[in-house]
Amino acid sequence: MADLINDYIAKRLQLSVEDAKMLHQKYYKDYGLAITGLALHHKIAPLEFNREVDDALPLDNIIRPNPQLRRLLADIDRAKVKLWLFTNAYITHAQRVIRLLGVEDMFEGITYCDYGKIPIRCKPHAEMYKKAEIEAGVSSVNGCFFVDDSYLNCHHAQQRGWTTAHLVEHTEMEPEVKAAQYQIKELEELRRIFPRFFKDRNTGSAISGSACGVEWPIHLPSPYGKV
Repeated sequence: MADLINDYIAKRLQLSVEDAKMLHQKYYKDYGLAITGLALHHKIAPLEFNREVDDALPLDNIIRPNPQLRRLLADIDRAKVKLWLFTNAYITHAQRVIRLLGVEDMFEGITYCDYGKIPIRCKPHAEMYKKAEIEAGVSSVNGCFFVDDSYLNCHHAQQRGWTTAHLVEHTEMEPEVKAAQYQIKELEELRRIFPRFFKDRNTGSAISGSACGVEWPIHLPSPYGKV
């Protein structure tokens, strides 16, 4: 996806691929999304960007149904947890990814980055976390449990008061300073970290523990498909 964004920036702004890559990285670092900087400084329409970049990705050839991810989500006790997808993607891309993964029916809602509103607000901006809380019906930040593979997103969520797990995959270097309270290498580790939120696999009943009313905004990291 990064290559597609770099090519788009290079062609649209008439830059070399190397300069486009540097601009992409700068805007991602400064704003959380490259399109935010492109919209602010170059008047590029975010919905056009979404159409020509995100929606143009050949995801049907890349992402396949993920039974392991579906089992993980299905094992979460819905009497205790409201599963809520929280993404910096536009709605069309987010829905496409979870459909291809075969988990589109596992979430009660989606908080997405609205490319139709300028200025764009996305993670890790405080306004985006507040938007997720409102849309998910959160009554207290203490009831938010968040999983993401972005260091900045996790750091800001943790600072906001969300209980956060930072996914650092096996192929990535671990940060010198942890972004959040928890650091995991795969989503299956959530069973160990939050056992009270999972049903007993043998009986199908909920494991004892009190966490009623928890909202769980979750970002689907690679290899499940980055949204």
